[in-house]
Amino acid sequence: MTASVVAAVLSVASCGNGSKKASAPAELKWTGTETVENTVTKAGAPEYISVERPQVDLSSLPKDKEGYYILFDGKTLNGWRGYGKDNVPSRWTVEDGTIHFAGSGTGEGQTGEGGDLIFAHKFKNFQLEFEYKISKGGNSGVLYLAQEIKTKNADGTTKYEPIYISSPEYQVLDNENHIDATLGVDGNRKSASLYDMIPAKPQNAKPAGEWNKGKIVVFKGTVIHGQNDENVLEYHLWTQQWTDMLQASKFSQEKWPLAFELLNNCGGDNHEGYIGFQDHGDNVWYRNVKVKVLD
Repeated sequence: MTASVVAAVLSVASCGNGSKKASAPAELKWTGTETVENTVTKAGAPEYISVERPQVDLSSLPKDKEGYYILFDGKTLNGWRGYGKDNVPSRWTVEDGTIHFAGSGTGEGQTGEGGDLIFAHKFKNFQLEFEYKISKGGNSGVLYLAQEIKTKNADGTTKYEPIYISSPEYQVLDNENHIDATLGVDGNRKSASLYDMIPAKPQNAKPAGEWNKGKIVVFKGTVIHGQNDENVLEYHLWTQQWTDMLQASKFSQEKWPLAFELLNNCGGDNHEGYIGFQDHGDNVWYRNVKVKVLD
């Protein structure tokens, strides 16, 4: 592995660009000041670049009485930024106490003012809780253990790969009106499913326009998805079961070698990564986003 340091001091602590004015947030503390790019080469696997940026120091975040760190205060996007960016894409705003994505109608063809939104801290063992509301015919997702990954173009320039090639996805979907609900296997693209791998059962999502509760637990490789106060699936990372599921999905070694390499070693060498919300081109709202670090 080789490393090159890019002299770029981030200013994401002040990137809350919500649609409503709010009082100034408490100043966040940060670990690190520079962005570091590591070129990763491994026999039998595609080469890629892992990007490491400064992270929020969790000690500067408020906690609730149950010990959850509050990732979204309902007023600002303090501590959030775009995947592969230093700022918050303008389609993500604060609206009536929610994180709102203004849909572009382009599906996965993200526009320049869009892109996925991540909280600038890598989590390892945690319980994430949130609420979501999806628009009619809408699609989004909650990503976790995500890495920021770039690859080289033929001319030597670099590009960011999609966030989901390194991150499991908790699907957020209007099951009644989006075509993805009819694709995949046994409903494994419906809401709260591990996208394209494990269906959420029972499938208890509320209709478009109504609020749903979501939960994601990651603890030493065991992952649980919850929806509306029920656990709907469980699986285990870094096992033969996990590898077999990847091989049976669109992220197989044959179909998508880089995605297979990254997901098979999900969370990287430290088994930790970012939490993020997906821009899939549709209106979506998130609120009450909080996380408890599990020892």
